[in-house]
Amino acid sequence: MQLQLISIVLILYCMEYTSCQHHGSRHRQQKQGSGVSSQGCQGGCQTCSVYNGCLTCKPKLFIHLERDGMRQIGVCLASCPNGFYGTRSPDRNDCIKCGSECDSCFNRNFCLRCRAGSYLHKGKCMESCPDGLVPSDTKKECVTACPADCDSCQNSDACTRCAPGHFLMHGQCHHVCPDEFEPNDSMECIPTVHCEVGEWSEWGPCSRSGKTCGFKWGEETRTRKVLQNPSPMGSLCPATSEKRECFVKRRRCKPKGQRRGEKKKRLNLQEKENTEARRERKREREKETIDREDSESRNKTEHRRRRDQSRDAGTV
Repeated sequence: MQLQLISIVLILYCMEYTSCQHHGSRHRQQKQGSGVSSQGCQGGCQTCSVYNGCLTCKPKLFIHLERDGMRQIGVCLASCPNGFYGTRSPDRNDCIKCGSECDSCFNRNFCLRCRAGSYLHKGKCMESCPDGLVPSDTKKECVTACPADCDSCQNSDACTRCAPGHFLMHGQCHHVCPDEFEPNDSMECIPTVHCEVGEWSEWGPCSRSGKTCGFKWGEETRTRKVLQNPSPMGSLCPATSEKRECFVKRRRCKPKGQRRGEKKKRLNLQEKENTEARRERKREREKETIDREDSESRNKTEHRRRRDQSRDAGTV
C-alpha cells in the first residue's frame, strides 16, 4: 500500500516538472520572439518590442496601453488622452483609466467632465443633482436653480435671459422697465434717450411773401439744430423754427422791367471792363515785343562797331 502511494506521488511530481519545463521553454520562446530592444524605437519609446510596442518611455512621457484585438500596444504620450489621468513615479509615468462615469478626470476620485447622462458636481458625476441645484445640459454640470422669471442664469442672483414677457436689466428680470429705461428688441431695459437741441440762430431778414420790399410789417425767422434724436419713449424734440412779426421802413419795389434793365446794364458794363482789360494786356505784350526787338538791334549794332574797331586796329 505504501509503495503504491509513493509511486503515485512520484508520477505527479514528474508530471508537474514536465509541465514547468514546457511552460519555461514557451516563455523563453515568446520573450525571444517579442524582440525586446532599445534600438530602433520610435514615438518617445525608451525600450520596445515588435509585438507589444513601447515597454518604457523617455523621461517626462506617459506610457498608455491601447488594445488591439487580444493584445495591448504601448505608446508614449506627452499627456494622457480623454478618459485617462497621468501618474508619475521615479520608475515610470502611467496613464490610468478614469472611472466609468467620467469623460476626463484629475485622478480616479475627481472627475473633470462627465459622460452623457451624468452631471458634474464637486468632482463627482451624478445622474440627478442635489437639492437646490438643477442639471445644465449645455454645461453638463449641476448648477444653481434660476429665479422663477429667468430662462437662463449665471447663478441664483444673475439672470442672462428672461422668460417671455419679462425684460432683463442688470441681471434681474422685470415685468416693466423702471423709470428712465425702455425695452429694446432684445427684451432688455436700456436708458431712455431724450431729444437735445442747440442754441437759436440770429433772426433772419424781415420779409413778406418772399420779398424784402413793398411792406411795413413782415416776418423774420430763426432756427436751431437737433443735436440728439430721442429714443422711442424719449421726450420729443421742441420746435426747431420760430417766427415773429417785424417792422421795416416801407420802400417801393423796383418794377421787373427796370430790374431787368439794370441787370443788362451791369452785364454790359462788366463786358466793357473785360474788353478793356484784354486790350490793355495786348498793348503790354506788343510793347514788350518792341522793347525786345530794339534791345536786340542795339546789341547787333554794338557788336558790328566793336568788330570794325578791332579790324582797323589790326590794319594799323
